[in-house]
Amino acid sequence: MTTAPAPAPTHQPLTPAPLLPVATARQTRARLRDALQGRWLMLWAVVAALGVDSALALAGPTAIGRITQAIADRGASGALVGPVLLLAGAATAGAMTGWCAAVLSARLVQPVAARLREDAVTAALAVPVDVVEAGGTGDLVSRVSGDVDRVSQVASGALGNFVAAALTIAATLVGLAALDWRFALAALLAAPLQAYALRWYLRTSQPLYAAGRTADGRRASALLGAFAALPTLRALRLGPGRYARVEATSAEAMTYELRATHAATRFYGLLNGAELVGLSAVLVSAYALVHAGPADVGAATTAALFFVGLFDPVNMMLGSFDSVQQAAAGLARIVGVTLHGPAPHERPQGPIDRQDKTLVVHDVHHRYGTGPDVLHGVQLELPAGQRLAIVGATGSGKSTLASLVAGLRLPSSGRITLGGTDTADLAAPTPDGRRRIMLVTQEHHLFPGTVADNLRLARRDASASDLDAALAAVDATGWIDALPDGADTPVGTGGVGLTPRQIQQLALARVLLLDPEVVVMDEATAEGGSDTAQALDRAALAAAEGRTAVVVAHRLSQAATADVVVVMDDGRVIERGHPDELRSAGGVYARLWAAWSRGTE
Repeated sequence: MTTAPAPAPTHQPLTPAPLLPVATARQTRARLRDALQGRWLMLWAVVAALGVDSALALAGPTAIGRITQAIADRGASGALVGPVLLLAGAATAGAMTGWCAAVLSARLVQPVAARLREDAVTAALAVPVDVVEAGGTGDLVSRVSGDVDRVSQVASGALGNFVAAALTIAATLVGLAALDWRFALAALLAAPLQAYALRWYLRTSQPLYAAGRTADGRRASALLGAFAALPTLRALRLGPGRYARVEATSAEAMTYELRATHAATRFYGLLNGAELVGLSAVLVSAYALVHAGPADVGAATTAALFFVGLFDPVNMMLGSFDSVQQAAAGLARIVGVTLHGPAPHERPQGPIDRQDKTLVVHDVHHRYGTGPDVLHGVQLELPAGQRLAIVGATGSGKSTLASLVAGLRLPSSGRITLGGTDTADLAAPTPDGRRRIMLVTQEHHLFPGTVADNLRLARRDASASDLDAALAAVDATGWIDALPDGADTPVGTGGVGLTPRQIQQLALARVLLLDPEVVVMDEATAEGGSDTAQALDRAALAAAEGRTAVVVAHRLSQAATADVVVVMDDGRVIERGHPDELRSAGGVYARLWAAWSRGTE
């Protein structure tokens, strides 16, 4: 039996997904200035060290010019002592200034690059889920990985080379003018061609790099989506269609890369032409000045070597625009991530406020993308310290409402507030690392490291007694003590494997360490199984003790002890009240309770 081959994919124009925003040049400069705050003195020290190093680089051509003149004058051997000492002294001093510039540059750049990376990752974690899903996770991943790497690489290398090359060019032009102003004028004949080449390249390559980074984001989204859905794609035989999309996004990204390479090739060709014009002008000027008498052979030799020495700095400086532009495009995309939430230094300040605050869900509607509403005018009010249980059939909107309350998604309309402040504005950590609102789901992750490491992800400064108290509260002390080294035992990859129940207990212990004001549990104990259900329910109650809690109930036993129960159906709240009252009312909750009770019996 044979199957017809899949049709060859065609590269149709892709419909761009609504990606995360890209910061403007003004916004990017503002964030960069903020990152450099307190480091301006070191920046000027780096520039000074590079300037001295560039000036010392002129010693070589100057010494060779003097040696040439001494030979032309048939001078005594003693005439070579000065140039040789100049070379030796300049080499020694240049090594010292080069070392100082490298050390100061590293101390300046590395912390700034690290801060930009941390800000990008922190902001990425605060981006609403709806925004990430709309643009594809690949766009966000490419920003906090590829773009951050590009900016870090340029900040560590190309940017320093750019500044050093610019200073070398300035020092060389001053040196040419010191020999004779006509040497400097001849050298500057190359400048119009170089300026034209640079202007053309900037206008051509800047949109190419920006569009190329966006295309990389679409390619990453297509690849991540294909890998994540691989079993489903195989089962439904949807592979060719997904393969066509991956191929189309890859072809689009490759097209931009090829166009950028073609532009760079032409750019360097124009620079070579400018070098030919400039060197020819300097040599002609040298010939004329030597024959006319204003300059000697040594000065002409020095001038020619000065200009030849400009080849590498000019190419490095102008060529660095290539890397600097890519970094600028990447930096604008990184800063764009922060536009979706408060910057780290703009987060709500101060300790967690324990005053009475009511959680209010006011006329909330929500839809995914351009689809129909999945929540319809939800109205809730939960006083501080009470526990709300949400029950309903699969697809009734329970998890959507939980993610909105936790601030991970933004309502399509309406507001969800805590003490009058939108919960989305309270989702970011406080300066001391705590969270006002925390979402706990059934999808827990065990990080490689010790049990203590996994717990201190919630609070780095947690003491051993803090960890013990949290573990005891969620009833995890028994199995922790049974581990070879207790809480210091490595777990996860390369360590001791833990059961789903144990991993969930660690997640609930982290809630206690974070000490949020509101905890939202979206079926946080759903994977426990009947043998551990009661233990996990007790752990969840301990995590919710003393704080406002919203629990998406997987088992009705979780709703039985709640202060308020709401029953949802088709995105609407159809019943609300105390669990005892609802059981007596004979409505939907009463029927669910009766069916669940018979099942458990």
